Amino acid sequence: MIIDPQHARLMRLATRAALAVALSLALAKAVAWWFSGSVSLLAGLTDSLLDGAASLLNLLAVAYALRPADDNHRYGHGKAEALAGLGQGVFIGASAVFVGYQGVQRLADPHPLEATGAGLAVIVVSLLATLALLRFQRHVVEVTGSTAITADALHYRSDLLLNGSILAALLLAQAGLHRADALFGLGIAAYILYSATSIIRGACSVLMDEELPVEISQRMHDLACAVPGVLGTHDLRTRMSGTHWFVQLHLELPGGLSLDEGHALCDQAEAAIRQEFPRAEVLVHADPPNAARYRRH
Repeated sequence: MIIDPQHARLMRLATRAALAVALSLALAKAVAWWFSGSVSLLAGLTDSLLDGAASLLNLLAVAYALRPADDNHRYGHGKAEALAGLGQGVFIGASAVFVGYQGVQRLADPHPLEATGAGLAVIVVSLLATLALLRFQRHVVEVTGSTAITADALHYRSDLLLNGSILAALLLAQAGLHRADALFGLGIAAYILYSATSIIRGACSVLMDEELPVEISQRMHDLACAVPGVLGTHDLRTRMSGTHWFVQLHLELPGGLSLDEGHALCDQAEAAIRQEFPRAEVLVHADPPNAARYRRH
């Protein structure tokens, strides 16, 4: 299994960019929160700190996942990406609980915010930086299909809502609606928790070898069956590990073919699938026409 050098470079750049953005925004939000006392800004600060921790975990996991296959890991190290996604989900879920607790405390004891102008400036910068990062992450995911970068992008997308909510809360606080800050903080906490469960669910799907979507499996079946001489397919199985898809299928071939002819048809079916799905590692087994029926009995 060979890892595309261009994919590896993009994934490393994406993890480094995410870490740099998270740490820079955490520092800016820490200063703004210190002067304003806003729960919403505290929510943003907490989220950025955990973003930094999650992105650091992501950086280390991607570096490990990109290591080539070895004698002990014949399928490569790609599932390290899913483990990173699982860790991110836990980090983000913990931040949701903390922010929710702070929101409840502030609802019980509301007080005016100070220095909201600095907070507004920080949030606008945060929105712009997050948008730029997301554009780059989207490009990387489109090119590589990385599970870890997908998880990273998911929680940075939630940051857009978070920072937008903080902006609204600070504006309302300036207008005298001081409880809005705590209410927005609780809403942000709920959305962060939702994002965490989505990330964990996606990571568990990879770790548990969940099948690829049905439409992809059906397309692979159609591609194999379109090879002249192939009578059909059965037992098509798929799973994902990092940026790679692993595909196994049985080809039903005419019984009178020579070994060389049958092998050539298997190669053609594999090439047809890989041409449309270059991320797929395809293993093809040749069967006589009635093999599937005999296997069912």
